[in-house]
Amino acid sequence: MNKQAANVLELLEFFAAHQRPATLADIARHFDWPRSSTFKLLGTLKNRGYLYEPQPKGGYYPTPLLATLAGKIESAQPLPEHTQTLLEKLAAATQETVVLAAANDTFATFVATIESPHAVRYAAAVGKRVPLHATATGRALLSQMDDKTRASILRKTTFEVYSPTTLTSAAAVEKEIQVSRERGWFIGDGGYTPELGGVAMPFPLEGRCFALLIAGPIQRIQPRMAELVELLQQHIEAYRREFDTPAQKAGA
Repeated sequence: MNKQAANVLELLEFFAAHQRPATLADIARHFDWPRSSTFKLLGTLKNRGYLYEPQPKGGYYPTPLLATLAGKIESAQPLPEHTQTLLEKLAAATQETVVLAAANDTFATFVATIESPHAVRYAAAVGKRVPLHATATGRALLSQMDDKTRASILRKTTFEVYSPTTLTSAAAVEKEIQVSRERGWFIGDGGYTPELGGVAMPFPLEGRCFALLIAGPIQRIQPRMAELVELLQQHIEAYRREFDTPAQKAGA
């Protein structure tokens, strides 16, 4: 990643986490950045209207411009309507972490999440990325692509091994996708995060590829696998009945 771009993103994440103004010295010390480059970065963002000083010499803080831009971006291609309600219902029914994900190059990106109320749970923040080849979520997304697109993505994939159950070749991924299609759902068995289990299903909406995932500690997920599959199927079917247009139903 470009270093300057990474610094901007890290700075925004810093403000989101701390939720209070920070001085140049605070920021330079936190990131171990040189004061000169920190001064230039803060000055650029301030001059562009992204940062301001709520009090003279009281530290910097993001302006509402960031939220305005994010709102415009989201409104141009928002998440499909009612998906948040679907996630809430699934989370309440399963008491496990529920995720809506979309494909992003060779990764799946979490675009909406609700975490389990259990103390021990799958921590899944919005924006988290997981590799397509090594996860049930990723394979559920790959399964919705045409053969040419999927093959192109798998050619670019670095088949990194994360655990003994990680799939390590395009052929293995294709085979697992075929098995999962016939079964009707995709299984997560610690292929990316050891000790994590899950159930995923394709969830195409409005011409876009999404996947729904229910996940948690594997010792809690495995005994409930059949139940979780049924709950996921039921909630997807209920969503389709209530919200799909006739055209969407015909293309499903």
